[in-house]
Amino acid sequence: MAKLSLFERRRRRVRTALRKRAGGKPRLSVHRTGKHIYAQVIDDVDGRTIAAANTLGSDTSGANVDAAAKVGKDIAAAATKAGVKTVVFDRGGFLFHGRVKALADAAREGGLEF
Repeated sequence: MAKLSLFERRRRRVRTALRKRAGGKPRLSVHRTGKHIYAQVIDDVDGRTIAAANTLGSDTSGANVDAAAKVGKDIAAAATKAGVKTVVFDRGGFLFHGRVKALADAAREGGLEF
């Protein structure tokens, strides 16, 4: 087995901890790149995506905190429309600051509980 990167080790550690405390709740998964940020609400029991939002179709780049906050509001609205109120937050291997924190705060303001 190849040696895992620090990012991959962090991602696996976070995901393992989430499985223990999720209790059947959907997972709000965040992925960020240099240009965009993506969020999905995933039902791991059924293995399907309930709601998704990203910066791909918007006129602003996803490389700033304002765009991440907009994605947070969008994912909260989409999840609420799908009937999801409570989720567990999966930051992946990303540290909880900057764009990831802005997305999480905006999702909380939008009505998601985690």
